[in-house]
Amino acid sequence: MRALRLRACRKEGVFCRTVYGADMFCREIFAHTFSSDSKNTEKRKGELQIMSDKIIENNQVTVIGVVVSEFTYSHEVFGEGFYMVDILVRRLSSSNDRIPVMVSERLIDVGQDYRGKYLMVSGQFRSYNRHEEQKNRLVLSVFAREIEFIDEEPDGARTNHILLEGYMCKRPVYRKTPLGREIADLLLAVNRPYGKSDYIPCICWGRNARYAAGFDVGEHVRILGRIQSREYVKKLSETETETRTAYEVSVSKLECMDD
Repeated sequence: MRALRLRACRKEGVFCRTVYGADMFCREIFAHTFSSDSKNTEKRKGELQIMSDKIIENNQVTVIGVVVSEFTYSHEVFGEGFYMVDILVRRLSSSNDRIPVMVSERLIDVGQDYRGKYLMVSGQFRSYNRHEEQKNRLVLSVFAREIEFIDEEPDGARTNHILLEGYMCKRPVYRKTPLGREIADLLLAVNRPYGKSDYIPCICWGRNARYAAGFDVGEHVRILGRIQSREYVKKLSETETETRTAYEVSVSKLECMDD
């Protein structure tokens, strides 16, 4: 069926771009139509802009916290430098999540030390694969689109909020803890413009875990929750271990979308 769809696209002058997730799950996410007619071309550009805006809306993050690190260089794209900084975000339980944020040098003076200052960051939760120890490791961070300094953490404000809309790229892993608490681990593929996707690990609890356990690969899902960090011990050898930090979305609301 997919081959027939692609042939039909080519016949109509449409270029289809696909993205592959885990378990070889493939979903068409863009269709760019090319035409020599200038009116049609402008119309297509408008449609693509709307599509791009919609894709940005499927991954929205706002976090408020205190800066606890200096900026460290990450990479450069077309002359624009990107830097990493950590912010500490308070939970309702009074514990904290240490969340890495990727910031453009065009948004903020990355040469300054802002430790101890409060930031409100809006953007997206993104991922990339980093090759290490002959394996690919999923690295997650908040990509900042807007940054605002605030005097202090607002009372009653949601300091950690994320909305994701994407597709299941492998079967959920459902389990119970020794104390009987129900948990389901999900991996969500969230589309980005230009054929890219972010792969976001999510964890569901209780009735949401039972509900998510029935999801199939390719299921269209919307999630509300918060980004959480947790430390774990990685065994490097028989005598050597290393403490690392994992990041995931703790799900508070979950919805299966009808395409």
